[in-house]
Amino acid sequence: MPHRFERADQWAQVFDAPDRDAWQRPDDVIAVLALAPDMTIADVGAGTGYFTMRLARAVPHGQVIATDIEPDMVRYLAERAAHEQLGNVRAVLATGEDPKLEPASVDRVLVVDVWHHVADRRRYAVGLARALRPGGMIAIVDFTATATRGPPRPHRLAPETVIADLAAAGLDAKLAASTLPEQYIVIATKPSS
Repeated sequence: MPHRFERADQWAQVFDAPDRDAWQRPDDVIAVLALAPDMTIADVGAGTGYFTMRLARAVPHGQVIATDIEPDMVRYLAERAAHEQLGNVRAVLATGEDPKLEPASVDRVLVVDVWHHVADRRRYAVGLARALRPGGMIAIVDFTATATRGPPRPHRLAPETVIADLAAAGLDAKLAASTLPEQYIVIATKPSS
């Protein structure tokens, strides 16, 4: 489902809306990641930094690589991190085909409300798997078929589809036990050896 999010300042009103915490439950999502303070996290499709800034505070001795395919989002992310005095955030311009993450460079990857936009999900999953360190984890959060928000129903992905995408990249993928009001979380781990 291709979609452009070119004007970051306008999208911030949506992505960082005060009511988002109630349905997105960012603390629950971050808890699934089982973070350590020195980890390197990739926030893929970071948008205006709703999760990026929270992740940066959760890994004070680590780093957050916030990627997006929109140049204006990358600008906004960098400016927001500077404004919030979060020196452990690095904003990176990615592409729809390549997450632009170095091999074996991250401990965790978070992809929220984005997976349904990726054209070649299995290819993208391979790029994310390559970026993970051994034992690393990917968490993909997306909308259920019955959610009252999110993409049009024909563009929603079943959790089994996301699991298959990640498994095709050599990852051990499953539905997380944690539940959100209108979303699911799929987690995938890279073998330790």
